[in-house]
Amino acid sequence: MSKTLYDQDLQRWIEQTIGQLRNREFESLDIEHLIEELVDLGKSEKNTLKSNLMILLAHLLKLRVQSDAPDTMKMSWYSSVLEHRQRVLNNLADTPSLKSFLGEAVEKAYADGRKLAIKEGKLAKFGVRMPSESEYSLICPFSIEQILDEDFFGEE
Repeated sequence: MSKTLYDQDLQRWIEQTIGQLRNREFESLDIEHLIEELVDLGKSEKNTLKSNLMILLAHLLKLRVQSDAPDTMKMSWYSSVLEHRQRVLNNLADTPSLKSFLGEAVEKAYADGRKLAIKEGKLAKFGVRMPSESEYSLICPFSIEQILDEDFFGEE
């Protein structure tokens, strides 16, 4: 079985496909692989949003649960919250249709963010209190408005 350009060199296949589309050479398009790539692109956008939300939620949780941590630790979490919130806001600005997926994305990302916060909490050293798992809510304690609010940092 001979390999197609798609199988041999994805970048060249993309460049060829773009050329075919620009030249309106629709009959020569590799439709099956084009559909596959577009589906993957949509998944990638959603996965990027969920990934950024996971880190954002983990650090919002840590700021809430480990409010007694030293300021040096908390400053790192504040920085992470700022960076990942901006990434989420950029994701939503670049792809506004992701807003309809935001509730589901938060739900999926929270479970992973909670796990991450718990694992990182267990790494506490130098006299920093190690929180118990029960201190991390099973259900996301933050509203979407709070998650997206540039002045919100999880503290109660």
